[in-house]
Amino acid sequence: MIVSDIAGTTRDAVDSPFEANGQKFTLIDTAGLRRKSRVDEGVERYSVIRTLRAIDRADVVLMVIDAESGVTEQDKRIAGYAHEAGKACIILVNKWDLLEKNNQTVNEYTRTLRHELIFLTYAPILFISALTKQRLHKIPELVCHVSEQNNLRISTGTLNQVLQDALAVTPPPSVRGKRLKIYYGTQADVKPPTFILFVNDPEIFHFSYMRYLENVFRQTFSFEGTPIRLSARGRKDNDKEV
Repeated sequence: MIVSDIAGTTRDAVDSPFEANGQKFTLIDTAGLRRKSRVDEGVERYSVIRTLRAIDRADVVLMVIDAESGVTEQDKRIAGYAHEAGKACIILVNKWDLLEKNNQTVNEYTRTLRHELIFLTYAPILFISALTKQRLHKIPELVCHVSEQNNLRISTGTLNQVLQDALAVTPPPSVRGKRLKIYYGTQADVKPPTFILFVNDPEIFHFSYMRYLENVFRQTFSFEGTPIRLSARGRKDNDKEV
């Protein structure tokens, strides 16, 4: 692989198989992405496209943020693509050794990251240094963890018990005089965990209540490092309320 301290040296995605803690991995080292204003040449656009395709192939996406530069527009674009693709994700803040720090630096940097990448609030953050190898040993274990969360399957009985408790604490709101009724839920898929909620009228299922249920599921089952998806479906004749 051709590497350099200069961003953008790597032009293609390179597969590197390796083993850590008895587990086999394939690392896809993608092309470094420059700021959007600098993406003018065809080869640079091609690097971006190859990075997006690498995300499609990946099970876990490691979002590498330059600690000195912070989150760029390209970082947001790539992170958003990984989120929409339903990929497990970890945020790695590299070059952490280069920053001057005090006892508030980690908390302040974390708050900034969460604000800039608001759609990745579920992704764990690891402050690392490729140069000094600081915390690099934690990455494989964390990769396995978020991959398991991305593949997590919840039994229908357990899911509906949690759903029933959530409805009791905060009942669904009424929209235009019609109250939303949720009859039961089931998990339809993994990678990412996907849930279908059967309701009386999907059109009155407001996104804010959907977000409330997503937060309840995360508090109960964690789902650390993975997006989860909820969708509403109209009731069948034989459906019963939870």
